[in-house]
Amino acid sequence: MLYGELEEAGYRYVIRLKANAVLEREIAHLLTRPVGRPSRKPKVFYHSFQYQAKSWHQARRVVAKVEWHQGELFARVGFIVTNLTWRSKRVVRFYNGRGTAEQWIKEGKNALKWTKLSCRTFKDNQTRLQLFALAYNLANFLRRLALPKSIRQWSLTTLREKLVKIGAKVTRHSKYVTFQLAEVVVPRQLFAAILERIRRLAMQPSLCPSG
Repeated sequence: MLYGELEEAGYRYVIRLKANAVLEREIAHLLTRPVGRPSRKPKVFYHSFQYQAKSWHQARRVVAKVEWHQGELFARVGFIVTNLTWRSKRVVRFYNGRGTAEQWIKEGKNALKWTKLSCRTFKDNQTRLQLFALAYNLANFLRRLALPKSIRQWSLTTLREKLVKIGAKVTRHSKYVTFQLAEVVVPRQLFAAILERIRRLAMQPSLCPSG
């Protein structure tokens, strides 16, 4: 099971847990609408308790968040299973920060298609996914070094469509080569700035004493 493997490897985790009747009974005292006139700001309550599902070999900590919003009949409820010892509010805040990581995952799916794991064995697919992740990290590394500040926020998908997969006409002369690109994609000055930054990344030849 995922939780056991993470604990055995020494990882800390915060994972959303699907609601069920047992979990809802634990927070029954928070599911009654607060007394008084509803406030404009949501009223938020936290509750931490031990819970053991049938498939778990041990009980684990669950943090519940209950939100009462003005104009809504029922509370918004969320459950999180974790092995962190932080205060409940901090655990929920940490979990809510997952949005950034999810955006990276989404970008990897769109730009690299890293969910296409068509190998026949789990280990082969695991290796393939690691190669996708390595390619993604290298692309991000180069993006930070080679892109001018004005387009540094471009996603890898945008870079692929505007810089890598665009058509160009190449004209060769005796002393130079001309690339003709559509400026509606990347203006000439911007394209030249990117090429200059890439050129600067080239390793300088080491100076070794002769003789």
